[in-house]
Amino acid sequence: MPSDTAATRTALRICPLCEATCGLTLTLAGTRVTQARGDRDDVFSRGFICPKGASFGELDADPDRLRTPLVRKGGSLREADWDEAFDAVARAVPAIADAHGPHAVGVVLGNPNVHTVAGALYPPLLLGALRTRSLFTASTVDQMPKHVSSGLLFGDPFAIPVPDLDRTTHLLMLGANPLDSNGSLCTAPDFPGRLKALRARGGTLTVVDPRRTRTARLADRHVPIRPGTDALLLAALVQVLFAEGLTGLGPLAAHVEGVADVEEALRDFTPEAVAAACDVAPGTLRAMARELAAAPSAAVYARVGGSTVAHGTLTNWLVDVLNVLTGNLDRPGGALFPLSATAPAPRPPGPGKGFALGRWASRVSGHPEAKGELPLAALAEEIDTPGEGRIRALVTIAANPVLSAPAGARLDRALRGGLDFMVAVDPYLNETTRHADVVLPPPPPSQSAHFDFAFNGFAIRNQVRYTRAAVPLEPGRMDECEIHARLVLAVSGLHGTAGPEAVDALAVDRALAKAVTEPHSPAHGQDPAAFAARLTGRTSAERRLDLMLRLGPYGLTLDDLLAAPHGIDLGPLRPRLPGPLKTRSGRVELLPAPVAAALPRLRAALDAGPAPLVLVGRRHLRSNNSWMHNLPALNRGSNTCTLQVHPGDAARLGVVHGGRARVKGEGGELVVPVDVTDAVRPGVVSLPHGWGHDRPGTRLAVAAARPGANVNQLLDGTRLDPLSGTAVLNGFPVEVSPEQ
Repeated sequence: MPSDTAATRTALRICPLCEATCGLTLTLAGTRVTQARGDRDDVFSRGFICPKGASFGELDADPDRLRTPLVRKGGSLREADWDEAFDAVARAVPAIADAHGPHAVGVVLGNPNVHTVAGALYPPLLLGALRTRSLFTASTVDQMPKHVSSGLLFGDPFAIPVPDLDRTTHLLMLGANPLDSNGSLCTAPDFPGRLKALRARGGTLTVVDPRRTRTARLADRHVPIRPGTDALLLAALVQVLFAEGLTGLGPLAAHVEGVADVEEALRDFTPEAVAAACDVAPGTLRAMARELAAAPSAAVYARVGGSTVAHGTLTNWLVDVLNVLTGNLDRPGGALFPLSATAPAPRPPGPGKGFALGRWASRVSGHPEAKGELPLAALAEEIDTPGEGRIRALVTIAANPVLSAPAGARLDRALRGGLDFMVAVDPYLNETTRHADVVLPPPPPSQSAHFDFAFNGFAIRNQVRYTRAAVPLEPGRMDECEIHARLVLAVSGLHGTAGPEAVDALAVDRALAKAVTEPHSPAHGQDPAAFAARLTGRTSAERRLDLMLRLGPYGLTLDDLLAAPHGIDLGPLRPRLPGPLKTRSGRVELLPAPVAAALPRLRAALDAGPAPLVLVGRRHLRSNNSWMHNLPALNRGSNTCTLQVHPGDAARLGVVHGGRARVKGEGGELVVPVDVTDAVRPGVVSLPHGWGHDRPGTRLAVAAARPGANVNQLLDGTRLDPLSGTAVLNGFPVEVSPEQ
């Protein structure tokens, strides 16, 4: 157990519990975190903290966190030492790949991966070692439509423009509730405060959401759209801009092609044509378009509610089409491209390789890959459907797809009986990892260093911060980076022949071999060995961070970060076009061919009658997917798994507040408590995501005592956005009746 002495001190730590990346000041008694408060000197968060950050100490000391590896023996998971655990992986995974091919080994990366140093640095090396195409991540139950639309528009799936929250005068937000989520694909500590500041300086906030969320209640205008019709609403706004002569690209015009093609393609999506489908009056749609065009600066922003729907990629494409047509892309106060300190140094503008979809397809249903990934909703069938190429081994890292993916019951069965071997990197024995043959637990966050490789690339202000571990690694623990490095060695057949530092050394060598040949790189023309010799850091992971900083756009080093414990402010976002563009034309390609081919499907939605009742998810400030339901401080109060039903629907359906209802979907049914509220629009019910902690064999005492219901059990996995493979988790039809 961690020591607890009378000595009290403080340590800085960047919060890893959501995308806001707030700076924390931890109070420690010996090695125990006794308090977490906001770091008032943090260059980005300025002291802001939410309930998740405040619970850092409780998370860190959770008694259900695994302390040693688990290895399956005689059908049961038992504690083992690290050598025994990696020996088991090294025996099983390479043998399965040799016997059945590399694609027989699947990899699942969960959302927490992007919140850790190890999760950012090592999965690409793992995939390279395995040579598998069977990759599944949380992106296809969340944000893949944005990656795909950005890839098609800009040539780079990670070139995601974010709203310039601190300078915009008009923000149009769809399917996002940052007052509860703290923001997503828009890294912004104190998102609530920034929205209030927008209103205070005379700006306008419009929220499009079928629920009257906390964010919607803050807005100047709340548009309670029918779920799943966001793309139709945005297409109507585009049509109005063209029809009324309100487009104005300004300096963007030199970098955009296909404007006239978009006008022609969306000509039929008038406000009158979409009004019935969206349940939004034509006058409201025209007013929204005119206000957007007239604003001195404006940004359109959509998140989970606009991605996990039938037309998710088209919704995200139209977001940036509107930003382009109003001249608000790549301008202060609009939507700009962040520039992270560890991003590669910008290359000279010009044509790039572009972005391709469907380079391969899933074995069973033929789902095309997107960004190298297959739909997480297809994982179960890739395991339990017989035939050549079936997934026989699985590596999961910080993932719980039994709860987070559709058809979780089928996946549960597939993991239980359909695999030859499974290894999980996870601190918990949860609904998914309970099926593993080996579980490799990373240490608590206080014992790990932190750098936000991913979220700095989505931040509303360029900045960089790094915090080392607040307390030493507890005896018997293994650093998370070492766990990942040893896993790479084990699956590649090198277990026992090289140390984990060899994995990082190979990554450094490969990066420098490329960098010294690129004219725009700070390492161009230099001797790779001499450059590598200048790298500093206590660990191999720190040396890799130092390398990325040195090769990045600001010429920083690890020593620079260590000398600035509260971070380095790199300034507001700045216009960068055409620099970020990697399309084959070197321009913003406003109507990519895959989008044009998908528009007839959107046009058909104009005539499709609405389902009598559809379900949407919802967020809570004390939750982040299925992560933190095991913390008493967070799993309480209003953070409940209830079915929200509009009073009119409740009367029609015969369900009552405080009673229980049966909810049926295409994949199954649930019985859940009812919350009758006018916060949800008529024809819509809402159930939160990430619950359902009622399966045996887990070690989640707090979550199991208040388990909730898994909304994804209502889905059978067949409803996907075809362009991105993202599961339709919002706006799908259900039947609701009183529990009998």
